[in-house]
Amino acid sequence: MARYIGRENVRKRLEPLDEGRTEYREGAVRIETEDETITVRPPFGLEHEGSYDSVFLEPLFGELARDRVIAAVLVRLGGFAIGVFEGERLVASKVGSRFVKGRHKKGGSSSGRFRRRREEQARALIEAAAETAVRVLEPWRERIELVALGGDRRAIDELLAAEPRLAWLVERRLPRFFTVEDPRQRTLERLPYDLYAAEVETTEGATEAPSE
Repeated sequence: MARYIGRENVRKRLEPLDEGRTEYREGAVRIETEDETITVRPPFGLEHEGSYDSVFLEPLFGELARDRVIAAVLVRLGGFAIGVFEGERLVASKVGSRFVKGRHKKGGSSSGRFRRRREEQARALIEAAAETAVRVLEPWRERIELVALGGDRRAIDELLAAEPRLAWLVERRLPRFFTVEDPRQRTLERLPYDLYAAEVETTEGATEAPSE
């Protein structure tokens, strides 16, 4: 089963390996030793390709160490957090919250009023999050390389649909969606570990490399 592991922890895990073979292919590296096979997929891809009859990790470590300029847009009904990171340093950010009622459990006419009120509150939050995202990210737009979207998928989809000025985020979005329960300042401050975490899968015993 694959896990996401911070880039420094990946280095610590792999540096002791000294015997085996290595294959770089399709954005990942596969390291085969006598005891296990480890597949690592860096968060932003891996261009290097090649096969080696040794444990050759320099291309992987080089990619993991590379810092990027990344925008983060985290939105849930109830709050949002927008930020820009240079490497792991948060250089711009803004968080906000709006009260959104929970779901109504009763029927009748009150249910319809409750639903409309909840929809109004949700719309106000999405509008506030979108306007904040424009203000925070626009000055960095030319420098932002990648975009991390997270929080609640439906809320993010509604935000992107509501604000044409944020259409460019889709083109730079990372494949991974960062699910967070409570978008706040501290959530942003902890995000770099996940942003730079690599997907690592380990299986016991060496296996044959896939044929071409």
